[in-house]
Amino acid sequence: MVPKHVTGKDVGPIMLYALSTCGWCKKTKLLLNELGLAYDYIDVDLLEGETQNKIMAEVTRWNERRSFPTLVINNDYCINGYDEEAIRKVTSHE
Repeated sequence: MVPKHVTGKDVGPIMLYALSTCGWCKKTKLLLNELGLAYDYIDVDLLEGETQNKIMAEVTRWNERRSFPTLVINNDYCINGYDEEAIRKVTSHE
């Protein structure tokens, strides 16, 4: 499964694990777009079988509750759920 890429300002790798039907996931995408950031995302509910199992294992590594959205920044920091303040803080490099 190749994540979908959104172009924008590169502040390091940003990976969003989301559900296509989740309102908080949509708000997270909108915020990342508003901030003009480059990021990748996977709508996990649109996957099937072993591919979905593999991605859910990645989600679990970052978020034991397996909740959405799960936002991984620079491969070392994770924000679980929609947290606008945390997203703005961790992605601003001013």
